[in-house]
Amino acid sequence: MVQYTLRKVPRAVDTRLRKRARAERRSLNSVALEALAKGAGLDSQAGPQRDLRDIAGTWVEDPEFERARAAQHRIDKRLWR
Repeated sequence: MVQYTLRKVPRAVDTRLRKRARAERRSLNSVALEALAKGAGLDSQAGPQRDLRDIAGTWVEDPEFERARAAQHRIDKRLWR
């Protein structure tokens, strides 16, 4: 990855990017990178975006998992002398 520092960004561009970032609940950086890629003609080459909406809220409680997780939080006092 390469890092850029951009100067003299027109106020209208800044305003539009920030508004879009807020509306989409994304970082200004990710919105700006997407706009740069699209402006460079690379938008069709970008891979499909993936979020976790399809699995959010699908957690099923598992007592065995909870026991295993709780065991990881036990402190062995012999090791901490």
